[in-house]
Amino acid sequence: MLSGQNWLSVTTTGGPLSTDLYELTMMAGYYSAGFTGQATFELYVRSLPPNRSYLVAAGLEQALDYLEQLHFDRDDIAHLRTLPGLERIRADFFDEYLPRFRFTGDAWAVPEGTPVFPPEPLLRITAPMPQAQLVETALLAVIGFQTSVASRAARAVDAAAGRPVADFGARRAHGLEAGVLAARAAFLAGCESTSNVDAGRRFGIPVTGTMAHSWVMAFPDELSAFCKYADIFGDAVMLVDTYDTEHAVRSIAASGLRPRAVRLDSGDLVALSRRVRSLLDAAGLRDTGIVVSSDLTEQRIADIVAVGAPIDGFGVGGALSTASDAPALGAIYKLVEIERDGVAVPIMKLSPGKQSYPGRKAIYRRVEHGLAIEDTMELDGDPPAAAGGPLLERVMEQGRRTGPRRPLIEMRARCLAAVNALPRDVRQIRDAASYPVRLGERLRQTIDRLSHAHR
Repeated sequence: MLSGQNWLSVTTTGGPLSTDLYELTMMAGYYSAGFTGQATFELYVRSLPPNRSYLVAAGLEQALDYLEQLHFDRDDIAHLRTLPGLERIRADFFDEYLPRFRFTGDAWAVPEGTPVFPPEPLLRITAPMPQAQLVETALLAVIGFQTSVASRAARAVDAAAGRPVADFGARRAHGLEAGVLAARAAFLAGCESTSNVDAGRRFGIPVTGTMAHSWVMAFPDELSAFCKYADIFGDAVMLVDTYDTEHAVRSIAASGLRPRAVRLDSGDLVALSRRVRSLLDAAGLRDTGIVVSSDLTEQRIADIVAVGAPIDGFGVGGALSTASDAPALGAIYKLVEIERDGVAVPIMKLSPGKQSYPGRKAIYRRVEHGLAIEDTMELDGDPPAAAGGPLLERVMEQGRRTGPRRPLIEMRARCLAAVNALPRDVRQIRDAASYPVRLGERLRQTIDRLSHAHR
């Protein structure tokens, strides 16, 4: 496992042009209109995806990297001058504003690894309006993706009931950087290791791997492949289902090899693991474990554990790196407060099915006897009585982090503890219960007042 070293979080987000055109046109429009007062946006999810009962916040470190490093260089500005949507913007926007542009706002966020529930904000940004608008696309992409991966990884780890889960998803990820960030999110949520070497290098995650079927097929017979692999790598994990799984295990046992584990990647994993365990035990290889892969999901892992299959670990691929059950989390970034004549005014949207909640908000979690009971979302200010501890923390002030980076290994430990503090019926893989999130009285009153005023 990792040491306490504070591994650097290498930014993998793009520059200021890694955004949607309308963020740039609105930014230029606000500047041109002199609309540069403070605005507050909140990033949250309206509803949980199917088969999810909670989310695990992730991606904050990369989001803060993006905000701290955000600027326009000469090439960026030169390209923006060519865009048809900006041809009517006055020259000082390009000549004076963009060259000096930096993010100077404040940010509040729930710590990475915290379980959250809609419609609680994962991140709150307060900044001059052009700045707060520009960052929308990047923040949604960075936090939305890693949160989706971490949420599913937490469920897989929970389903494994103490058996290690490894991320094998790099080859299924939607791009190389997606694979790296998925590995980070999966480790944060409790996976033991990753097959992604670059993620291991960047974030200090333990890396793991076995042989491929091509290794076995390259040799005249399986035993030759196993013996040569052991000769080179020692007590490695051997893939035994290329041809005939039981024959391969018998060959290993008869040869005197003592692999650390064997891996099953196809077939009826429950029935096959039982036969393989019997063969290994009969040969005196009781210390040789059995790990499985083969398109695993948290549901399949839970089923395997429930029937007591003798499986010691799981390798999960595309289900993690693509978050295949919820590849688009549906995170949104909405304006909740705007400065008008020097006064902060709460804002809300009344669109059917897409109503937003006004004002800067805080989240409080009530915990009793180590178990999370309910959350309260209230306007920022004095906490409601007996509402519990606050979840949102100030993580950036005037465009700079308020504290040092947190080691990923520490955030992982915190995540495991926080997920375990959720009620068991909320965490269960199938037919999970809903976790209660209530609106505070001041927030309800503000919603009612603004709804009445708009109508």
